Amino acid sequence: MLRLSLSLYTTVPTGRIASIRSFLSSLPSFSPRSSSSSIAPRDQLALYHGHQRFRQLRTGLKALHPSEATYASPTACQAAITRTRSVRTFIQPPHSVRTLTTSTQSPIPTRSLSQMAPLLSAGSSGSLSPPPDEINEAMLAEDAEAGLSKLNGAGKKRKADTVTKTTKSTKRTKKSIVEDNGTATNETDGVEATPKKGRKKTVKVQEEVIDEEVKVEAAEGEDGQVEVKVKRKRATKKKEAEAPLEQRTVGSKLRIGAHVSGAGGVHNSITNLLHIGANAFALFLKSQRKWENPPLDPNHAKLFMDGCKQHGIQPGECCVPHGSYLVNLAHPDEARKKQAYDSFFDDLTRCHKLGIKYYNFHPGNVAATTRDEGTKLIAAHINNAHKDPATGGVMPLLETMATLGNTIGGTFEDIAQIIEHVEDKTRIGVCLDTCHVFAAGYDLRTPEAYNATIAKFDEVVGLKYLKALHVNDSKAPFGSNRDLHAQIGTGYLGLRSFHNIVNDQRLHGLPMVLETPIDVKGADGKKVEDKSIWAREIKMLEKLVGMNMDTDEFKDLDAKLHEAGASERERVGDQVRRKEEKATKTPKKRGKKAKKVESEDEEDVDGE
Repeated sequence: MLRLSLSLYTTVPTGRIASIRSFLSSLPSFSPRSSSSSIAPRDQLALYHGHQRFRQLRTGLKALHPSEATYASPTACQAAITRTRSVRTFIQPPHSVRTLTTSTQSPIPTRSLSQMAPLLSAGSSGSLSPPPDEINEAMLAEDAEAGLSKLNGAGKKRKADTVTKTTKSTKRTKKSIVEDNGTATNETDGVEATPKKGRKKTVKVQEEVIDEEVKVEAAEGEDGQVEVKVKRKRATKKKEAEAPLEQRTVGSKLRIGAHVSGAGGVHNSITNLLHIGANAFALFLKSQRKWENPPLDPNHAKLFMDGCKQHGIQPGECCVPHGSYLVNLAHPDEARKKQAYDSFFDDLTRCHKLGIKYYNFHPGNVAATTRDEGTKLIAAHINNAHKDPATGGVMPLLETMATLGNTIGGTFEDIAQIIEHVEDKTRIGVCLDTCHVFAAGYDLRTPEAYNATIAKFDEVVGLKYLKALHVNDSKAPFGSNRDLHAQIGTGYLGLRSFHNIVNDQRLHGLPMVLETPIDVKGADGKKVEDKSIWAREIKMLEKLVGMNMDTDEFKDLDAKLHEAGASERERVGDQVRRKEEKATKTPKKRGKKAKKVESEDEEDVDGE
């Protein structure tokens, strides 16, 4: 292996240079520079080893650079290696290839003096002659003067006198800024991006801090070769919080937030909720689309709890994790029943470890059994989980659903029937989804309709069981049984529905979680998430508290949002009308065809 690099290592007194240069001058095809002090001794040593090895590399270098006239000197080898680096690789001991940035000016990592000599020796071939004793003695003497590790003479294989242990912390920051002249610049590498118009503003700041501990052990064997072992230990990567889009409202009567991402670890949900100015949040504790998942990382759990404490977040009161979409606690098959319960139980134990009180899940589907039997199975699973100490005091929340047919939870009666079979009623609750109940036939659009729906819920289920809300508008019309979420005020529910909700003092203090769509089309036509939508919706809902619906401010905002969602309401509304017309037509032939239409209606599930 070859590494030729100048001016990287500490120099020694100029008095020692003469003897080293004299030795190098005697080597064939190498001419010393005119200045006796232009090359540091350790660079001279590197050149010496380069000269010993350049013959081995000559064939490979000529293959890379056929136009080179000769590789008769280490200087020529150095030039070839520099060009090789410019195409993203260079040769470095003890590894053969290291990936670099595209810049040819990228610095080569500096090694301590005690590490350099063993690495050079370890990279030597047994057929190469070692450097003269004069050079070795000078190098070791310098190390001794610097108080660094010293390698003793030849002998039996033994551990080096000193083990070098270093800890380094590196920071990588990526920051994109849109300048006044409209040119986006990346401050890390200085590469200009596609020009964009606009004022100067910070688009995104992301920082990763990596703590790396490097432990180097050297041992010398009977053949004079030095064996070097390098052990590296990296700490968990931590993401610095992005600049918040909105500040969290202190002292608000409402606890409003959104379903944020926990990708990379549950602790990242704290960063994400702070970014949108939320006072409540939901997340998936593991992948919601697969059965097999790794256990909760204790380090992530600690970071989650530390983050909550640091920012005054009470996860037991404002966090409502969402269960897996795969879980169906109403399935009668023993194997599937166990699979569903294990996933459900695992989530409850994760909540307990994180200090979270509520856990929201979809009740289930009774396609394989009767509705009565399905509700009993769901309650039985909840009872079993309650009896296990590993779940602590976590409270499962039954989510109201949009569809009827085989889905449980589309009516308040379904929810009440499950609760009826739960033994510990102090540990069961309900999460009311505004889009779902509206699609299922419970109106919220006027004060009178809203009050009638809440009264119905209190009568059938009991308002004391209402512990959380999913706050979503609906792209589909009233009673359509279509689960299609819309941004607040842009759907068929409209802004007045949410004015009714946030001004109901009975709901103040309950976590209200947005699940509204935030995907927008980027400049390239691809969908990207715009989290500023959640930030604006949170502030808008907080502002609606106490606002008079007869004011111009409210009317203007209502009209603006209504117009923004007009095309999507029309598109989905037309789909629903055509489907209803098709379902009401009398089929020419009864039998399988008629049953198929009925089945499609029952299994029409479009959202969460």
